[in-house]
Amino acid sequence: MVKQSLSTLLVVLVALALVPASFGQADSAAEQFKLGTFDIDGDQRVGIVLRDSIVIELAAANRDLENRATTVAIPVPGDMVELIGRWEYGARSRTYEIVNAVVNEGQLGAINRPDYIHDLADVRTLAPILYPSKMVNAASNYYGHVDEGTSREQQAATEAARRANRGLPYMFNKPTMGAIIGNGDDIILPRGRESIDWETEIGVVIGRAAKYVSVEDAEDYIFGYTIMLDMSDRGGRDEEVERYGGSDWLLAKGHDTFAPMGPFIVPKEFMPDPMDIDQQLRINGVLMQDGNSTDMIHNIYELIEYGSEIQTLFPADVVAAGSPEGTGMSLSVRDEQIFLNPGDEIVATIEGIGTLRHTVREEQ
Repeated sequence: MVKQSLSTLLVVLVALALVPASFGQADSAAEQFKLGTFDIDGDQRVGIVLRDSIVIELAAANRDLENRATTVAIPVPGDMVELIGRWEYGARSRTYEIVNAVVNEGQLGAINRPDYIHDLADVRTLAPILYPSKMVNAASNYYGHVDEGTSREQQAATEAARRANRGLPYMFNKPTMGAIIGNGDDIILPRGRESIDWETEIGVVIGRAAKYVSVEDAEDYIFGYTIMLDMSDRGGRDEEVERYGGSDWLLAKGHDTFAPMGPFIVPKEFMPDPMDIDQQLRINGVLMQDGNSTDMIHNIYELIEYGSEIQTLFPADVVAAGSPEGTGMSLSVRDEQIFLNPGDEIVATIEGIGTLRHTVREEQ
């Protein structure tokens, strides 16, 4: 019996040795990649993005891999929320396997390309997460953005005071369904509202359930990074009497299309230092925001610590880390406030993540 067992084990080991390396359990990828959600032939499909120009359908590529190789079958995540939730339970390794297979077998060129590999230009890019259970946003979390609706002198004084005493983060929830739109979708100006502003922010995507997470452990709970535009209505309430402190965050932040997201998610292993990346936003080609995450008052790990003290952060939830200076309301960066008009083109870029492009439209 022992001899038979040893013989069986030997056969298995020899068989595994003959399997191409790209089909084994992978702990690294042949190329860095991003992840996104796409409309392909009328269906929403999760895709692997290579070289910012090629999309691999995850489910179809996984079926092909399992049909052709000696590899463990795994259930295919149906959407990005499920993929993120199962990332540490086989989905990461399988994604690496798929990337290694298509790269090592030369499938990315126009010749010999399987039908589950597409040029990015040929598919529609949706918001990567449809939809997170919550988005938690940091307000006034860059020194340059603090009080920038006032004069240069007042902003400088407020910034100095904040540097002397950072205080606690100020965070708020933003809607998901209805507010989240993908790259290329129109941003709608709500009727009767004339002071619509922009904020370009790093979106930190949570990888596993987080509650009472410390700063020291926060990175372990991060899945990756995306771009989020925190569109803002600066118009205030249409009433003379101030109530509840004069602040209305639902009105300011909660309109439909006010949370553009994407274009993709960069897994954290491909973002070596999110606390030192550039952020830029242009309106009609004019540079409005030009900042760096080094200007954050509370870093992303502190935001996760504070946010998880209040709410459980679930896989695929997004923590938006705040905006650099240069928003439309700013009087410390420019001499007059500038708000959005129909037809304006918004282009927001964050280093290492990508670019969001949107057109502003009137509400019909």
